[in-house]
Amino acid sequence: MAKIFPFRGVIYDISKTGNITDVVTQPYDKIDKKMQEDYYNRSEYSIVRLIKGKEMPGDNENENKYTRARDFLNEWLKEEILVRDEEPAIYVSFQKYKVQGEVRTRKGFVALAALEPPGEGVKAHEHTLAGPKADRLNLMRATGSNFGHIFMLYSDPENTINLALDAYVASHEPLFTAQDYYGETHQIWRITDQTTISLIQDVMKDKTLFIADGHHRYETAVNYMMEMKQKHPQVPNAVENYTNRMMTFVNMDSKGLSVLPTHRVIHDVKDFTPEDLLEKASKNFDIEKIEYSSLDEDRKKKELLSKVNDIGKENHVFGLAIKGENSYWILKLKEEALENIDQLIEEPYSTQWKTLDITILHSLLLEDILGIDKVALEEKRNIHYIREKEKGFDMLEEDPDVQMVFFVNPTKAEQVKEIASLGERMPQKSTDFYPKILTGLVINVMEW
Repeated sequence: MAKIFPFRGVIYDISKTGNITDVVTQPYDKIDKKMQEDYYNRSEYSIVRLIKGKEMPGDNENENKYTRARDFLNEWLKEEILVRDEEPAIYVSFQKYKVQGEVRTRKGFVALAALEPPGEGVKAHEHTLAGPKADRLNLMRATGSNFGHIFMLYSDPENTINLALDAYVASHEPLFTAQDYYGETHQIWRITDQTTISLIQDVMKDKTLFIADGHHRYETAVNYMMEMKQKHPQVPNAVENYTNRMMTFVNMDSKGLSVLPTHRVIHDVKDFTPEDLLEKASKNFDIEKIEYSSLDEDRKKKELLSKVNDIGKENHVFGLAIKGENSYWILKLKEEALENIDQLIEEPYSTQWKTLDITILHSLLLEDILGIDKVALEEKRNIHYIREKEKGFDMLEEDPDVQMVFFVNPTKAEQVKEIASLGERMPQKSTDFYPKILTGLVINVMEW
């Protein structure tokens, strides 16, 4: 049962900060060093200073990026750079974006939801790592706030909530319109109308929730709740307390939901030869070789990208580009291998898990042939994860350590639902829900 609550969100006063685009950011885990620097330079009030502040020489237990985040937050609240809304609200969140040449709109809403350990009412599909959870817990301890969102999926085939959101949006101006780092448009509206809020709460009350993005943030919020119950067993009266967490909810049955593939760039594999890889792969895969020796580099890249796009038309198909080769390979899992997948992949998981494209790639190619095991994947020893296909070819040309790129199909939203419902977790980087939900359009500062 999903318990959904309107809340008094904290928002930027753009009369003091200027353009909202300059102060919002990608989620913390998507911010690399270059992006962090760009965000720092855009505005002195960028939320990057709260969610992913710079580490400084001389940092210690009493002075560090977490204490600086606390101080920035307190200062911005005092100066009313950030202002708490007067009335509890549910916030409409729409993203208009382009993928594969098509313009789509993803529709959702932001509210608080009662926390519970992943299991019965909340389903997770990804494994989490200790490092990111420790980082987020330290930030929550210092600031008592939710800055980033948990991206939650729910199933509503009748589209009841989205129809209500559409009706509201049609007659109201957005609170904010922002562009993200990739040029996609994010808009947010504030709903205080009790009729609409009650409708959303009523529809959601029997829903199972599936974490799309934010597994580390969700588990951290649960850990923080357990810690606070020990320290402050009397739960504050305000709904903005440690037992509830800010989330963005999206209907997994809606057309605006997009999952992008995450391609694998492989580097520094010892004793690697293309001949050995292809020979061993032929045991379980039908391999088609496409030669490009007569083409110039620009045309070759366009042809290769065209072939990469083609792999999405079938299941269990991978593209492979290898450094220095004038060929490109398409690997398709043999029917015999698919029928015997439970024997080929011996891990104690369901057949549904074993037939995920990413499972097949990791188990039958990366681990069995290249020796890149789960520990190496977790530590990113031999692998880079990329979204853009073009970047894969660029890395082959420009990075001397890169040896090959595997191009994959996206995981489907219904597979996320299926695997999570079985209580299983997908391999790392199985999903890339696009676009990411911006941090900073609305935040939750807990009341005490």
